[in-house]
Amino acid sequence: MASPSTYRLSCSIPGHEMDVRGLAAAVFPEGGFVSVSRDRSARVWAPNLSETRGYTEMHCMNGHTNFVSCVCIIAPNETYPRGLIATGGNDNIICVFSLDRPDPMFTLTGHKNTGHEDCVRGLAVVSDVEFLSCSNDASIRRWMVTGECVQVYYSHTNYIYSLSVFPNGQDFVSTGEDRTVRIWKNGECAQTIRLPTQSVWCCCVLPNGDIAVGASDGIIRVFTEKDERVASAQDLQAFEDELSKATIDPKTGDLGDIKPEELPGREHLDEPGNRDGQTRLIKEGNNVEAYQWSMSEGRWMKIGDVVGGSSKDSSKRVMYEDKEYDFVFTIDVNEGGPSMKLPYNVADDPWLAAHNFLQKNDLNPMFLDQVANFIIENTKGHTLGPAPASAVDPFTGSGRYIPGAADERPGFGADPFTGAGRYIPGSGSTGTTPAGVADPFTGRNAYSSAALQKSVTNIYFPKMDGVFFEQANPTQIFAKLRELNGSAPEDHRLNDTVLNNLEKLLLTISDCKSPDQPTADQISILWRTSHWPEDIVFPVLDILRLAVRHPEVNAQLCGGTEGASLCNHLLGLMSPQGRPANQMLALRTFCNCFSGSHGRSLLLSQREAVLSRAADLRSVCNKNIHVALATLVLNYAGILHGRPSEIEAKAQCLSVASSALEVVQDKEAVFRLLVALGTTVAGDSTAKDLARSLGVNSQITKYAGVSDPAKVGECCRLVMDELQ
Repeated sequence: MASPSTYRLSCSIPGHEMDVRGLAAAVFPEGGFVSVSRDRSARVWAPNLSETRGYTEMHCMNGHTNFVSCVCIIAPNETYPRGLIATGGNDNIICVFSLDRPDPMFTLTGHKNTGHEDCVRGLAVVSDVEFLSCSNDASIRRWMVTGECVQVYYSHTNYIYSLSVFPNGQDFVSTGEDRTVRIWKNGECAQTIRLPTQSVWCCCVLPNGDIAVGASDGIIRVFTEKDERVASAQDLQAFEDELSKATIDPKTGDLGDIKPEELPGREHLDEPGNRDGQTRLIKEGNNVEAYQWSMSEGRWMKIGDVVGGSSKDSSKRVMYEDKEYDFVFTIDVNEGGPSMKLPYNVADDPWLAAHNFLQKNDLNPMFLDQVANFIIENTKGHTLGPAPASAVDPFTGSGRYIPGAADERPGFGADPFTGAGRYIPGSGSTGTTPAGVADPFTGRNAYSSAALQKSVTNIYFPKMDGVFFEQANPTQIFAKLRELNGSAPEDHRLNDTVLNNLEKLLLTISDCKSPDQPTADQISILWRTSHWPEDIVFPVLDILRLAVRHPEVNAQLCGGTEGASLCNHLLGLMSPQGRPANQMLALRTFCNCFSGSHGRSLLLSQREAVLSRAADLRSVCNKNIHVALATLVLNYAGILHGRPSEIEAKAQCLSVASSALEVVQDKEAVFRLLVALGTTVAGDSTAKDLARSLGVNSQITKYAGVSDPAKVGECCRLVMDELQ
């Protein structure tokens, strides 16, 4: 007879048509629980009142178009006395249900980005009116139960799997595929804890405030901030030793491929990091070591040894789980779900490899033919050598990154900045469509080995001519200036003579065919007026950003001591506490300074200060600021291209672009940052190594499938190709 302290079966509850993916204990008066399933439904189960055991389905809810992966229950309040149920699914949406109707009260679509399939992986209740969600799009969002997204959090560099809220109801913890646990306080990622395992699947905050974390190595780890519960010095050292002994394969990890012979030595660790969780690679003897910066401890912690990093031998095999393979395919089984690795050697039997892959990942045997044929198709004509970077996913049929693939449209290429057609000499229209394998579900072309043999036309980078902000409506600008002048403080108000001079200057610089030249008096007035109070100066800054494109203004304001004064003034306007309009216009002015030789010299000499202050604005939630920031980085990348000795400057460009991509959402800003990355690394092996050490490849992978606009996906794939 079983001991009374052991658990035994109470009941089995049929109901869902497919596997159950999430459960949550109910806080409703009826008690019970809620289940969600791959059959796209959520069901509420209440205890049987007539029996001592068993549950009865009391409510079934539908609203998702793909399987439901997570659920949370929001406690009753005055507005919703029976509480609410929130569900997240692989259709990228969150549905909020009540117990009074089977369809959603609210549908939240913030985790759906055009061109991506980013499923919602986890939900966590904040209060009876708010909850958090996390997604494969590497973002965390805070929602009102009525559907308003009130805040977005970025820090993770890969899928986010789990969330849990601290007892204070505001701070929380998250885990994901980037090997990390991240602790969020006051809306910011306050600490990053890296684990010696790839997937950190789940977490929960315990009643005492400690954090329990479960990972793919089968170990549950508990972290605490209370001194009395901190592990012994011996156990802490053992954990750090385990972390330092982890092996990180650049081809399957997040550090990219590297050249050990060109990496810096241990002295590189003498410089402190600038953000928690920042990674840095060094060469120690014949080994490459990865370190992570800990803000709380103020030191670099070793997080592992990088293996298989040298790209000297292009025929080097791929290391996976301590073994070498000819190919390691990345397979996305569930359209945005966690990716799986399919290792394969040319000498292996494809059917046996497919069988082992399905069995290891607990996948349905019905996929055996699909996987085996996928292997056969994508290893045709290959002998021992490196794995192809990508091909068609055998489960979804969707195309992924193929090095060397490009827009096959003949004759014209889209200008990546204007969208207009651009003539490509030597091309001609054939009127034919490239050969491909039709996707049986979408009808679109899928992988074709012939695509690998075609040459690439890269119209995106390196981009060495500057990108400027030239569009303007002089009439509206001056009308606003005149309006604000009327309400300006007495000591700043301009008389009619000064206003007329500014108007003449604006008309001169706005008309490229104007025979007039800006006068020294007009430029002096512009400079003085640009120091108006911050709440009314923006139309003057708009004139300034147009004026610096003119050679005469560029020479006077950007040369000599005046240049330093201009730079300091614009940096002051770009303060993170400043006004967004002024921040944007200051960034645009810096971008336009690149149009003249004096401006370029000034910005090169002030590069560190300008890019550092610009990087501080990445967290400002403003599309125009993000586009201007991206353009500034791009212009710096263009002027640094072909200068291999400027590695420190290129490192800053890469760092700013990489950090900006963690938070920027606007596709035009993303595109310009991608072009900046491509321009920085093109033709410079040292810059490529720096980009790989920053994990740029894994960071930008999510943009490879963007098709709206197409230039984002195309440019992303070309950058990834450059970093192979």
